[in-house]
Amino acid sequence: MPRVQRGPVTGPIAQFVVLAGLDATVGLGPAGWCAGLAYGMVVCALLARGLRRAGAAGLGPADVVTLGRALLVGGVTALVVDGFDRPAPVPPLVALTVMALLLDAVDGQVARRTGTASALGARFDMEVDAYLILLLGAHLAPTVGGWVLAMGAMRYAFVAAGWALPWLRGTLPPRPWRKVVAATQGVALAVAAAGVLPPVAATALLAGALALLVESFGRDVGWLWRRRARRRPGAEPARLPGGVSA
Repeated sequence: MPRVQRGPVTGPIAQFVVLAGLDATVGLGPAGWCAGLAYGMVVCALLARGLRRAGAAGLGPADVVTLGRALLVGGVTALVVDGFDRPAPVPPLVALTVMALLLDAVDGQVARRTGTASALGARFDMEVDAYLILLLGAHLAPTVGGWVLAMGAMRYAFVAAGWALPWLRGTLPPRPWRKVVAATQGVALAVAAAGVLPPVAATALLAGALALLVESFGRDVGWLWRRRARRRPGAEPARLPGGVSA
């Protein structure tokens, strides 16, 4: 299966196109432009580094889909950062989020059907998911409350804790429920951002999604704790709740 060589190089250009489209339709301030471009450059730089470390010749078909998702999230980044100074335009923010969430169901199918699934591709996909959840939480925090940031911050707190507690980096068994929980976070945040529910209902939806996330983290932490004595040096990083690898 042919692999795309220039994804990390052309990515910043594609990110600029996404931002230019937003600027032409709803307008972007300097902060939004800077945040969106910086995000796109960092993502592509990290992706290029990951390809070199994995010894990969280039992006596979599924990786291209995931890169497209990541660039849509770059547009969300620009709108959220712009929203710190003025109300963020809800329709384009929600539209970009929904497209990114829908493509999340596509890249995995493409990887399986083309036989190009890889650890790098899975990690890339998971990191985009985690960042989008944190980003939407930052967008909603001023109106819903700071507690909503826990939906995105919990994954990064888990990773940080793994540096201090090596047993948290143990290898977890596959559990489809993690992906269900991760998808639930994104959907709940998108619905809340769209403003289609009364505030009380939106808060209840987000609280329910957070409760599912806490349950998923708690179950995996408990599993790792019970098996901490079996931890082998050099074991692979843990696959985190929500389908994210440490």
